[in-house]
Amino acid sequence: MITTRFLPKLSVCLVSLLLSTSVLAANDDIRDLQDTGPMDEWRLIKNNEAKNIKAWDKKDIGRRYRSFKLDLVIDAPIDRVARAYLDVENFTHWFWEVKEAKLLKVVSDTEFYYYLVHRAPVTQPTRDVIILAKIEPMTASKKYVILRLKAIPDYLPLRPPFIRMLAEDMTIKWTPTADNKTHFEVEGNIDPGGDMPVWAINAVQRQAPYYTVLGLQRRVTHRDVVNDTSPLPFTIRK
Repeated sequence: MITTRFLPKLSVCLVSLLLSTSVLAANDDIRDLQDTGPMDEWRLIKNNEAKNIKAWDKKDIGRRYRSFKLDLVIDAPIDRVARAYLDVENFTHWFWEVKEAKLLKVVSDTEFYYYLVHRAPVTQPTRDVIILAKIEPMTASKKYVILRLKAIPDYLPLRPPFIRMLAEDMTIKWTPTADNKTHFEVEGNIDPGGDMPVWAINAVQRQAPYYTVLGLQRRVTHRDVVNDTSPLPFTIRK
């Protein structure tokens, strides 16, 4: 039995242990994210069998920051996945570290611009980004949807003190499966602009896409999405 006179010393020891463990873990993460290893080869960094998610990163030739790729299965039909992912105004409910989201301009039923504000890591300024989205709908001969996202930094004037992101570029593929689920594949890269250290950017690229698709998996089960029977905001079939 531990007497009360030992509790202060025990608390100090526990705090010291937790802090030292956190520092060691952080150092391991930094070493893992440094520019070591082969160039231009995908490396598996996460395999969540329970959630059916695999994630890779890659150090690209001629680019400071790593690219990312994910492959997962979402337990929802493709129309519900599209309803959640194309509903920009509600990104704040599920998209990783998004604090503001706004649809800017609808060009057509398959093309639109939108604006996001991302919370940044501690000590870093908040980031904002303007993205052009283009949908390539599925057809009778092409049984999947492609969504291409590209940052357009100069589409709007800068909004100090926010730092404008230079890239949040992705190619996303949605494929309906025979069991009424959706095979979701995404590949892309992020450049947050400003003077964020390379290792920190690579860490964000490693976490953000993974936690975003986890959020999407949860979002497609929300009653607001499940019970919505209105037409999709954009076309995913031709």
